[in-house]
Amino acid sequence: MRVTGAVLERSGAERPYSASRPLVVEDIELEAPGASEVLIRVEAAGVCHSDLSVVNGDRPRPLPMLLGHEAAGVVEAVGDDVHDLRPGDAVVASFLPRCGSCPECATDGRVPCRNGSAANGAGELLGGGRRLTRRGEPIAHHLGVSGFATHAVLHRSSLVAVGDGVPADVAALMGCAVLTGGGAIVNVVRPLAGQRVIVVGLGGVGMAGLLTALAHDGVEVVGVDAAPAKLEAALALGAHAVYSPADAIAAGINGDGVLEAAGSARAFETALALTAIGGAMVTVGLPHPDARAAVSPLDLVAGARTITGSYLGSAVPARDIPRFVEWWRNGRLPVERLISSSVPLAQINEAMDELSEGRATRQIITMG
Repeated sequence: MRVTGAVLERSGAERPYSASRPLVVEDIELEAPGASEVLIRVEAAGVCHSDLSVVNGDRPRPLPMLLGHEAAGVVEAVGDDVHDLRPGDAVVASFLPRCGSCPECATDGRVPCRNGSAANGAGELLGGGRRLTRRGEPIAHHLGVSGFATHAVLHRSSLVAVGDGVPADVAALMGCAVLTGGGAIVNVVRPLAGQRVIVVGLGGVGMAGLLTALAHDGVEVVGVDAAPAKLEAALALGAHAVYSPADAIAAGINGDGVLEAAGSARAFETALALTAIGGAMVTVGLPHPDARAAVSPLDLVAGARTITGSYLGSAVPARDIPRFVEWWRNGRLPVERLISSSVPLAQINEAMDELSEGRATRQIITMG
């Protein structure tokens, strides 16, 4: 079938992207779903730093590639081996498919699926190969989703049903921002009443982590970011205190659990400096592959501190997305407050500018 999508032609284009236009919105061919695959009509897709990192060249990927990995939509068709989804079901995409059979899949989300990671790195679906072409040229899938399009074919393991009554923009956030930031809070930080959680880096993932920490009774939540507007936004969401990185260190505050969600070496170092004796620092940001941070082994040993890396919030999407959806239904996790604006697909390059310049928490691409 013929669909419309945003294809990245080259990485590392000059900014502003509204002028260089590395993403081209055009018609492409999408194959029918295979036996273990599902065709969805995409209704909403979030613009995330993991998309921007491919555009700016920080995360090299096979090109050309149809971007977008945080998406929600409605099932239109299923393959012969898919029996638990049917046309009309509302679904959320998860950007790390799980094969369910490798040793990594037995770690309860702690380690990314070996086969899913390999497929993502190759720009393919978990079942192998690509379903996108343009005038006979194969187009790579982005993290098994390619959600910046009117329709997408995904492996069944990349989808989680969310039930009725969840707006598409809210559902889309569940697949990356909430699953990564919120997942790291519930699966790794695991805050207890009386503890303090500090979130360093208040983009979409960090704000989702902050909201999830606030959903825990008796937990003090502190936001840290260099941008004053983001500190104001964190206070509006309910943060008990906010600081710039320098002010946080100067004030001597520390957290029992510290979430680093900025994806930079400096933020990593700041987060570790704010980790209390006996505390844990969890990092979910994805810096440039060449980034390096300074760590004092003595501080780790003498202070009994731990550092944990968490990919996709150490989550099991089929378990954690329904939990977060239920929290949203109960008013415990108002993730709609993370949405900065809705943007048509035709303005995808402008949306990347907004994100790269730090002016947006979460923009939602609408397919119209």
